[in-house]
Formats: sequence, structure tokens, C-alpha cells
Amino acid sequence: RELERHQDAYKAVEQQAGVPWLFTGILHGMECGFSFQRHLHNGDPLSARTVRVPAGHPRTGEPPFPWLVSAVDALRLKRLNEETDWSIPRQLFHFERFNGFGYRRRGIPSPYLWSFSTLYVKGKFVADGVFDPEKVSKQSGAGVILKAATARGLG
Repeated sequence: RELERHQDAYKAVEQQAGVPWLFTGILHGMECGFSFQRHLHNGDPLSARTVRVPAGHPRTGEPPFPWLVSAVDALRLKRLNEETDWSIPRQLFHFERFNGFGYRRRGIPSPYLWSFSTLYVKGKFVADGVFDPEKVSKQSGAGVILKAATARGLG
């Protein structure tokens, strides 16, 4: 429902960055809990540049930052504006890349993609670089959300 409700904001990002609105919307839910008061980069408040990884964004302008400006900066930082293949496998790759490949190195499915599916059981980064093997994600994974959204005809 949140994806549909904020579709116009995500389409504005799509116009500026060329990233499909549904992809941006799912990232927004993952990183910010759909709050338009937070940076798409990592969920830090828009009242200042980002502090957590990636720190110091957006590099230009003065806080407080408009959500649209920050969202476009986050997508361009990851060069998503240059992507031309928005197939489901490629989107899954970019979701995981946006969050980081730390789970791959541990041999477990990323909860960022697969939480709330049968592919993920436990293990979670609880902070940048801090992994808890017993922690279970309480947030639905981007892959699960993407599947539900496409089944509803979104995107």
C-alpha cells in the first residue's frame, strides 16, 4: 500500500535518475521505512548529510535536504542511473549490492532480499560491520516485496 501511495514521489525520482519507480519505492521502504524525512542512502535524517555508510551525502547543497535530491544522489552514487537491464534478477542483484555483499561472504541468503521467505532463517548485520549469527530480521526482504508487488501488477 505504501508503494502505491507514494508512487508519484518515486516516479519523480524515475524521471530524474532513470531508475524504475518500483525499485526506488522498495529501497525507500527498506532504508527509511517509507519516511520522507530520511536519506535513501541509509535512513539517516535529511536534516544533515549522511553519517553512516555512505557518509557525507549529498556532497552538494545544504541541509535540510529535499527527499528527492537525496534519493537521486543515492541512486547516482551506486550508478543505478546507468543501468539499462531492470529484469528481476538484475533488480535483486542491485538490491543486494545497495545493502552490501556481507551475507554472501558468510554463505547465508541476505535477509535484505529474502527475509519473510523460506530462503532465510537467521543471521543479520545489526550495525555497519557488526554481524549477529542468531539475530533474525523483522523486516520483509526486498525480493519478497518485489514478488508481491509484481503479483499485484505494480511496476
